[in-house]
Amino acid sequence: MANLQDVAKAAGVSKTTVSRFLNGSLDLPAKTAEQINGAIRALNYKPNPHARRLSLGRTDTIGLIVPDIATPFFATLVAAVEEEADARGKALALHATLNRRDREFSYIDLVRQGHADGLIFITNHQGDPALAERINGAGPCVVVDEDVVGAQVPKLFCDNYEGGRLAGRHLAQAGHRHVLFIGGVDEMISGQRRFGGFAAGMAEVGGPDCMIERATGAYTFDAGRAAAREFVARPRDNRPTAIFASSDELVIGLYEVLQATGVSVPEDLSVVGFDDVGPLHLFAPAVTAVRQPVRDLGRRALCLLLDPPALSEGTKLPQEELLPVTLVERASVGPPARTAL
Repeated sequence: MANLQDVAKAAGVSKTTVSRFLNGSLDLPAKTAEQINGAIRALNYKPNPHARRLSLGRTDTIGLIVPDIATPFFATLVAAVEEEADARGKALALHATLNRRDREFSYIDLVRQGHADGLIFITNHQGDPALAERINGAGPCVVVDEDVVGAQVPKLFCDNYEGGRLAGRHLAQAGHRHVLFIGGVDEMISGQRRFGGFAAGMAEVGGPDCMIERATGAYTFDAGRAAAREFVARPRDNRPTAIFASSDELVIGLYEVLQATGVSVPEDLSVVGFDDVGPLHLFAPAVTAVRQPVRDLGRRALCLLLDPPALSEGTKLPQEELLPVTLVERASVGPPARTAL
């Protein structure tokens, strides 16, 4: 196969001239341009797209770092970023960290070394100053879904507070005053804001007499199962009448144990979920849930990375952007069991 040097020799010009002509950084007289084009045709020269991108100082590749790709939430988000990248002529380099800090650092360093033009970063644990410093030195970056405090980059989240508020109001309107909130920790933006919104929503409708218990922890199937086991182990007259499970995984684990132990939803217990990315509409009964616009989250993340907003005068840090959430009502919420009897 002919290479760039072969074309330059046939056209009677330097290799640098051919390279700059092909990448559009050099205007040539018509005669010289035709000599180069003629040599390209005669030699059937095919430019190396990778080398050409490198010569322009870019890779046309976007790095996407996620905790894992096994859950419906992250799988859907990755697919949305991939679609948007493809529409913009970009490749996607996907890295799953298993939610481990050392793997996050390793993949961020790949981007810093020029293996991608920018980075979309998603973690599922509490950040720290060292992680923020690594992100700040990685070049163009957007932090998505969970915050990394101290990262001076655009940040994109769903409106976790409003989602919690919608769930709290919905359960309070159904008559619930003793409820259990499971999932998340205050050190992470999702847990902090979902619980804060949930407490506010309950109080708006139910007033000061509402009792909210909280079980903090990871957004996992096992955490949902553990919360359900603790619930069924309690005396019936001391159980919450409703549970807000703040992720799809928590809902799935919760339902698994509730159904195995004969707890009927919503007759014995009302349930509201969060995310609504998994097939919660196929459950028996179908689960009422706060829906995050996960596909919009992925698409918007890439847009923010490639077309970052301009900072207003006097603004030191990029502002965070929130995407709206909605409550999807199904069949898992009813009146409190003791009220219904």
